[in-house]
Amino acid sequence: MTRTAIRFEKISKAYRLGQISSGTLSNDIKAWWAKKRGRPNPLLKIGQEEHGNQEGDILWALKDVSFSIGEGAVLGIIGRNGAGKSTLLKLLSRVTAPTDGYIKVKGRIASLLEVGTGFHPELTGRENIYLNGAILGMKRVEIDRKFDEILDFSEVEQFIDTPVKRYSSGMYVRLAFAVAAHLEPEILVVDEVLAVGDAEFQKKSLGKMGDVAQQGRTVLFVSHNMSSILRLTHEAIVLEKGCVVKRGPSSEAVDYYLSAGNSRAGERIWEDEEVPADAAPFRPLGVRICDKSGTVVETIRSIEPFSIEVEYRLSAPLTGLRIGVYIGTARGEYVLTSFDTDDEHRFEKHGVRPAGHYVSRCVIPPDLLNGGRYFLGVNASSYRVRRYFMDEQALTFNVNSSGAPGKQWIEARPGLIRPRLDWKIETR
Repeated sequence: MTRTAIRFEKISKAYRLGQISSGTLSNDIKAWWAKKRGRPNPLLKIGQEEHGNQEGDILWALKDVSFSIGEGAVLGIIGRNGAGKSTLLKLLSRVTAPTDGYIKVKGRIASLLEVGTGFHPELTGRENIYLNGAILGMKRVEIDRKFDEILDFSEVEQFIDTPVKRYSSGMYVRLAFAVAAHLEPEILVVDEVLAVGDAEFQKKSLGKMGDVAQQGRTVLFVSHNMSSILRLTHEAIVLEKGCVVKRGPSSEAVDYYLSAGNSRAGERIWEDEEVPADAAPFRPLGVRICDKSGTVVETIRSIEPFSIEVEYRLSAPLTGLRIGVYIGTARGEYVLTSFDTDDEHRFEKHGVRPAGHYVSRCVIPPDLLNGGRYFLGVNASSYRVRRYFMDEQALTFNVNSSGAPGKQWIEARPGLIRPRLDWKIETR
């Protein structure tokens, strides 16, 4: 009988929206003393009201979540942005405490929730390896035994005696993952942080996670890449607005998530509560799939062109803004990526976008996509400066391949694209 490694029992986590403190201890004491005497907060500006603790100010990141994981299980956690995935992992890693409920864990936990988790910026890479090992309860001789393997995997040997505050984000995540995966914790918790690494390192990290799972250790993996979830996990949990709405075999959970969460009949409109506050001054309004006549549709014909429209508003001018779309298969394999300023002349013309209401539109040519179901992601960023908004799977749409090349044969044609190539047959 499989023993339980992790148990969540009626876990809830609430956050109060708005400013929590004044920023300094002395100001907090002044505000507390004024409240104690029944007087107004002396730090508030004229006309500014005291931040109350009304129910409307409370955000429940998780609500009454209960589940258990057996030893050696590999569990995927999927859901839209803001569903509560990262909060769940932070509770498990004891980064924060639950508002209600309790968590029981058997074994040591190694967490990789964000770049540099558990690292001290002033210490060198070598010192941080030993620090992390000590936190996990390992003896120095155990860390010595694994040190060369960690160093080889991370590929940062040249900088191992450099303070990690000087590392790039890619170097940070390489070393952090190498430490988390090689110091033999009973439970490995990995968030979407691997997206920071390059493609080669991501592939190597996913392979290492597979090895860890085969060694009988428990793995919790959060990802928006459905192909990684299907490859690495046996079971998956779907979170929606802080609640578990589905648990089952990974294939069933992925299909549920893609069909229930993303099908918006060819259009997605973002409500205010779905847009992070730090996206400002960018505010996404909607994205839609349109056929050649301009009608919003969920299914398009592969032999006809269709357009993608991203509607948004800027409350202030932005420099270097680019709007991107991603098309991928329902299982998370990317087909193409395109940005509205890929053209050099358009890039120069729209270097600065004034405040206003915009629509960025592109046309996908006919005879490109094979039949099937695809997802559409949206991105707004300034290259190497800041990402304002990202929705990896804003909506899904279907491609009907009727009339496509080769349809005279009733067979499934492999491949993500189905171009109409100009063949010539010559007799010699």
